[in-house]
Amino acid sequence: MNSATDTTVQPEPAGRPAVTPRGAARTGRSGPGRPRVGRSGWIAFVLLTAPMLIGLGIFKYVAIGWSFLLSLSDARGTISLGHWVGLDNYQTLLSDQTFRDSLLNILLFTAFIVPVTFAASFGLALLVHRIRRGRALLRTTFLIPTAVSYVAASLLWKMCLFNGLPTGIANMIGGWFGAEPVPWLQSTSPPLYWIVLVTLRLWLQVGFYMVLFLAGLQAIPKELYEAAALDGASGRRLLTGITLPMLRNTSVAVLMLLFIAAFQAFDEFYNLFNSGLSGTGTAPVQTPLVHLYNTAMGSQNYGLGSAGAFVLTALIVGVTLIQGRFTGFGRSGE
Repeated sequence: MNSATDTTVQPEPAGRPAVTPRGAARTGRSGPGRPRVGRSGWIAFVLLTAPMLIGLGIFKYVAIGWSFLLSLSDARGTISLGHWVGLDNYQTLLSDQTFRDSLLNILLFTAFIVPVTFAASFGLALLVHRIRRGRALLRTTFLIPTAVSYVAASLLWKMCLFNGLPTGIANMIGGWFGAEPVPWLQSTSPPLYWIVLVTLRLWLQVGFYMVLFLAGLQAIPKELYEAAALDGASGRRLLTGITLPMLRNTSVAVLMLLFIAAFQAFDEFYNLFNSGLSGTGTAPVQTPLVHLYNTAMGSQNYGLGSAGAFVLTALIVGVTLIQGRFTGFGRSGE
């Protein structure tokens, strides 16, 4: 055959990479196993994420920045920046006895509700985890209250369970044992309204944290319990030697969430005690958020209200950092 017309393709020598002709289509990969995103992919990414990023920037970060500027100005009846007063709003707020009392109230509420909720949710998780039949039903039963609105639950507690009337459920149960009807939501000695607040928060939150503990319990290898049982361990030794150490990260996360949720308490205090937009309210006990809401929306002092928001944020961040420091949350290898 004539060599000039021979079209037989000769194979490349072994070990020599094939040369891709100029203009030929590429494989679309920028590296081994890494697909390269083309121009159309980047355009689609920008179009899909731009609305969310723009909304997040305007309604969150711009709003936070604007609120900080308001806290440094005398903004009364308007959210526009006016007369700059520096840190006067912070000084006025911290010197306000009502605000300091609200801080004390939230500290007392946190000191009680956090350990009680932690112990109740952990105990329920252990109980549900050991049950063989009906576990899904119990888990769902305890989880349902987490879907109830705090406002609706507060009104239910106020008008049905602890309304202070002889026909209220709490007073009716007490009457079976010879107790007299008591005004649960009024300033009395002892302050019985704390029972209303604690039971309401427990009913709303225990199911959620129980599910978190259940997830942690189900992740513990059964082989650890079997090996410990062979060594004669049982009961409390299994709890303290295996369960609690293996649930350390879950416990720290639950504690952090409980602290943050306690400091952000608002709905139950506002709705139980008729803390209307009167500047001071009629509640026997207030939280910082209730006081700041009345200050900003009732008195329309947005500068002072914004300052209080940043003070409360600093308090939450400080408590969270202190807890993380003592519990080792976030350390490498934890």
